[in-house]
Amino acid sequence: MGEAGSEIYTWQGQDPVYAMNWSVRRDRRFRLGVASFREDTSNYVDIISLDDEAGELRSDPALRFRHDYPATKLQWLPDREGCRPDLLATTGEALRIWRVVDEDDGAAAGEGRPAGGSGGRCVQLRSLLNNNKQSEFSAPLTSFDWNEADPKRLGTSSIDTTCTIWDIEKGEVDTQLIAHDREVYDIAWGGLGVFATVSADGSVRVFDLRDKEHSTIIYESPQPDTPLLRLGWNRQDPRYMATILMDSPKVVILDIRYPTLPVAELHRHQAPVNALAWAPHSAQHICTAGDDSQALIWDVSAIGGGGGSGQAAGGSGGDMSLDPILAYGAQSEVNQLQWSSAQPDWVAICFGNKTQILRV
Repeated sequence: MGEAGSEIYTWQGQDPVYAMNWSVRRDRRFRLGVASFREDTSNYVDIISLDDEAGELRSDPALRFRHDYPATKLQWLPDREGCRPDLLATTGEALRIWRVVDEDDGAAAGEGRPAGGSGGRCVQLRSLLNNNKQSEFSAPLTSFDWNEADPKRLGTSSIDTTCTIWDIEKGEVDTQLIAHDREVYDIAWGGLGVFATVSADGSVRVFDLRDKEHSTIIYESPQPDTPLLRLGWNRQDPRYMATILMDSPKVVILDIRYPTLPVAELHRHQAPVNALAWAPHSAQHICTAGDDSQALIWDVSAIGGGGGSGQAAGGSGGDMSLDPILAYGAQSEVNQLQWSSAQPDWVAICFGNKTQILRV
């Protein structure tokens, strides 16, 4: 098994960090947003980038901005060519859309009030979206996903059992539906109008916006009511998705053509898994990270055409034992992991108050 991270850069924040993600713009390579995790209303988001000359990750004080409550997720607008405004979304007790204004972008007059920065460079709050029309307070949002095929469309998941599909250009709810029996913990798009969710009820469900009344249960926890925490949909081969169970060291790989039975389970973590990310450029690779302070990269090509055989990779129930092809040991429990789509040989992880980017 190889060691990931021959090239490693580390940024150390003032506070524990949780929400983090790469910018996808080609003209903003090695730029990430990182949000603090303080258990109070006063949190912050830093924009960090790689200073090539100094060989280190640096935050930009002009682009640091305040965030009410810890962000549960952070994601940049899926705009590789940089043709649109430079937008960043966060979820917490509401969905917020931010605009990052650099000097060379020109000031976005009237776009919203600055949340940080000075002079021509700042971050502006473009919109604050609440999914409860009856009240100024909404149930906390656990996660969201921006639709790559239709960037004006963004889906949020909430502890109130609902998912909301937003039209962020209009700042309006496009669709809201009750997705599960209990809290919805994650949401992922699988195409233009198809998304999947995971929940405290222990199920993975797939929804098609052309038929909002129905959903398909793809998988249910083997132990009743064991929550599913995260969901990753393979961008290169949408037949496959992956999920993780609460307090479990295994990663479950699903083939949506063969519901209910995993095509593989990855069993090499020694403690609960917290995060997963499919490679943006390869249908065969997935990275996972957890409380064992490890980030592992797996080649799951062996399960291709597994045909619902339900083999437990690395488990006693299957013929196939799958080992990770790369491993990286962090200094403490890894609670966040993202794979860069703009630089697909780089992943980023968060542990404690540090964010690291690793060349894999």
